[in-house]
Amino acid sequence: MKIALHQEISRSDESRYDHRLHGVLLVCQGQSCYDVANWFGEHPSTIERWVHRFDERGFAGLREGQRDGRPRRLDDKTWEKLERDLRAHPRDIGYGQNLWDGKLLSHHLRQSYAIELGVRQCQRLFRSMGFRRRKPRPVIAQADPEAQRAFKKTRPTGKKSRS
Repeated sequence: MKIALHQEISRSDESRYDHRLHGVLLVCQGQSCYDVANWFGEHPSTIERWVHRFDERGFAGLREGQRDGRPRRLDDKTWEKLERDLRAHPRDIGYGQNLWDGKLLSHHLRQSYAIELGVRQCQRLFRSMGFRRRKPRPVIAQADPEAQRAFKKTRPTGKKSRS
């Protein structure tokens, strides 16, 4: 039930504003930030931030602000160049792999663009550029093609079964 209530509060800017408003009201009525944080399921420093923003800017301080987040490491021009690179086959660019993966993209960014990104961040880049994950089919080392054909569950087309 507690989780559902928190999700309901988080669903809109207005409900988050009301939540902050109630928190600040309780602090104004003499409750400690620690008590309010415990009741609201927030961290005490969050409640302190709400009170501080209310003191500085009034009700506007409790409204949702613009969240810019961390700036992108790739500018628009580099983004477009990289997208062209990823649409090319890795072997055409000089790599020994058949498919792009996070590790290869990280290496490519470091070598071609002097940009350091981790493998996981490179995997996110693929998704944000609209690429889907593809994995090569595993190849069994030293497999015997004749033994593989004999082992298959389905019979080859065109042959009748012996009954």
